[in-house]
Amino acid sequence: MSTLLKQAHKDQLSKWITPSTRHKFTLLYKINLDGCNAQTFHSYCDYKGPTVTVLYNTDNSVYGGYTAASWNSNGGFITDDQAFLFKLEYNGKAQPVKFPIHTDGNNAIYGQDNYGPTFGRGHDLKCFWETVNKTGTYFTLNGETNVGNTYNMKGQDKNSVMNGHLNVLELEVYSVEEYNLLVKPWVENVDWSRKFEKQIKDNVASYKPLSGLDLQQARILLVGQVGAGKSSYFNTINSIFRGHISGQANAGSAEHSLTTSYRMYEIHDGYASRTFNFRLCDTRGLEEDQGLNDQDVGYILDGHVPDRYNFNPAIPLSPDAEGFVKTPAFSDKIHCVAFVIDASTIDVIPEKVWERIKAMQPRMNYKGIPQVVLLTKIDRICEDISDDVSKVFFSPAMKECVDKIALMMGLPRSHVLPVKNYENEIGLNQNVTILSLLSLRRILNFVDDFLFNKVDEISAGKMQAVKISD
Repeated sequence: MSTLLKQAHKDQLSKWITPSTRHKFTLLYKINLDGCNAQTFHSYCDYKGPTVTVLYNTDNSVYGGYTAASWNSNGGFITDDQAFLFKLEYNGKAQPVKFPIHTDGNNAIYGQDNYGPTFGRGHDLKCFWETVNKTGTYFTLNGETNVGNTYNMKGQDKNSVMNGHLNVLELEVYSVEEYNLLVKPWVENVDWSRKFEKQIKDNVASYKPLSGLDLQQARILLVGQVGAGKSSYFNTINSIFRGHISGQANAGSAEHSLTTSYRMYEIHDGYASRTFNFRLCDTRGLEEDQGLNDQDVGYILDGHVPDRYNFNPAIPLSPDAEGFVKTPAFSDKIHCVAFVIDASTIDVIPEKVWERIKAMQPRMNYKGIPQVVLLTKIDRICEDISDDVSKVFFSPAMKECVDKIALMMGLPRSHVLPVKNYENEIGLNQNVTILSLLSLRRILNFVDDFLFNKVDEISAGKMQAVKISD
């Protein structure tokens, strides 16, 4: 099920629930999917332990309640001195406030079979009762918001928290579980030593494409939403081999793509003249209404787009464009595609951007071009990774994120590669370097798979030609 709760919201709730402890949020109930019905709510959420109920209203405010006790349908108040109400956003702006229970918690929540989530005696927040049908694009909940009876509202009221109404776009209930780092990594055989760093760096530097195809440099296309870290990934790899932080590619945060042209970047061995046998090809970011589209990608995949071609949003790329390569060689084509996705925003990536990504994949599949996902900004989804990147494969949150994006992209989990780009560092970090090189080596392995298939295809064609001539 798709969820609306942002990672920043989960982090804030986690700090309120138990400071310094990480929590996993699992969606149990969602009114747009399951229906706004009290019996359905209880069938999905009773006896599930701690839960958080989140409402998203038509004024872009996000609020709700947490209880450490289990919901039930027994018809009485349930004691919980850890329960609280909360506000996360108001009119679309972050305004996190926790509203704790007043006294002993005897009236924290109310379990009744025909009531939805209900917090407090006098009903500080009674979300709904019986069944509520959707009206157009939202639900007009038939509950109550008599805030301040059981919970300390700290001077705020239903207007400053809920905009004075219960018109909601969505209501979700999540189970909440504590979790710690895994005892055993979910990706094994990664050595975070200086020796391994040198070994994998040498391995990447010595890469050569499969012989017999007249190919000097493999080409890897980076595709991703604006701000996901495409250009930063090139800068990261470039920094590793330069020996210091590099900003050769234009990178940063902006409303529209900072990359406006198609660039086929070479990686140099330090400041020597030798370049490696692969190129990272960067292009415009994906946006809802403009940016790279599946037709542009088709031309790039087939090698029609020259280096430094400047995209014009007002004029679609066509064979009549200046510099268009009309008869590309195999060496001009793309040999692997890396989708660059921000791990901290996968739940809120616009639907139109996903549609663009999914529209591109059939072209790649038809051509047999391997696809991977570079999952960037992983330090934003797990505090342990933020402190130490080498904890990446011990993190349950990271594993859950990898599993989720693999399912969304329709790719094996082994094709999803977590990375931490150099973005705010002033010097190289051994663990960041190792993780980046691991991703690049994996990509080059996929390039080789593609090239082996191409050799087999050529051999099969020659054999077929011999049979026909005979």
